[in-house]
Amino acid sequence: MSSTPSTNETSASAASARAPRKRRAAQWTRNPERSSLWALRSMARLSLAIGRPLSRIALFPITAYFMLFAPSARRASLDYLRRVLGRKASPIDGFRQVYTFATTIHDRIFLINDRFDLFDIRVHGGDLMRDLLEQERGAFLIGAHLGSFEVLSSVGRQFAGLRASMLMYEENAQKINATIAAINPKALLDIIPMGRVDSMLRAGERLDAGEMVGLLADRTPADETTVELPFLGAPAPFPVGPFRVAALMRRPVVFMTATYAGGNAYDVYFEQLADFSDAADGGRRRAERIDAAMRRYVELLEKHCRRAPYNWFNFFPFWSEQSDNDLFCENL
Repeated sequence: MSSTPSTNETSASAASARAPRKRRAAQWTRNPERSSLWALRSMARLSLAIGRPLSRIALFPITAYFMLFAPSARRASLDYLRRVLGRKASPIDGFRQVYTFATTIHDRIFLINDRFDLFDIRVHGGDLMRDLLEQERGAFLIGAHLGSFEVLSSVGRQFAGLRASMLMYEENAQKINATIAAINPKALLDIIPMGRVDSMLRAGERLDAGEMVGLLADRTPADETTVELPFLGAPAPFPVGPFRVAALMRRPVVFMTATYAGGNAYDVYFEQLADFSDAADGGRRRAERIDAAMRRYVELLEKHCRRAPYNWFNFFPFWSEQSDNDLFCENL
């Protein structure tokens, strides 16, 4: 007869299962940036001088370089693609994902310089955003490293009064603003650094003014609490922090993404994720609603990854167990 594990044994097992998830989820923080600001600044000048069609030619050798000299990222890419495509991923699939990533970075040059006329940007869920703006309550826009965040800045021109700030960790904020400054020094992103004493106060002020505050919820800092949820067929760790912030601020939450659709086209999606506006929520009820919001977030993330599989840009091991593609990847 099998015995039932004790509470301490169960807790220890759960803790040991969570620990490697946290270490692997935080691996992106240890991966060095492969592009220098000097190279980006040079590419920006060249692209603006000769235009988008001609400058896109450079994306092919850049993608090939990444595929050849970033083996760990290549393996992670093929593992993700196997899961999302439902078949063994080939080097061509990997090349296509990296090329899509390179395209969004290249297009960032034109978007940050307000060249929105070069793109066909299609908005889905615009009525949801209009309703929120009319209510003037502010809301959280929670996204992922899926597609291009810069495309969302162009959407603001279609909605009167739409202003958005990004809430993110300070180190990431410095990297992003350094990148933007290399492209256009006048176009720094409005960022609220997380972890400061006044971070939540500043976010609350923006929300009270009817503005949107954006967060990305598919990467986990080393010290962040995570919850494992089913994603593309296997458990994966997702950070609780973004959803706790939204719950504490008692605001509506909207899922956002802007995926590259080929050529000069992008699809922008806004979908209702949760609403923490009920001031009576607290304690256990709040925890339940955070859990429900996280599950809804992962469901929407999976839906959009399947819709636009080459647009997810997390090039590090996201799941804990080995994939069937690992031996295949090792030989590439």
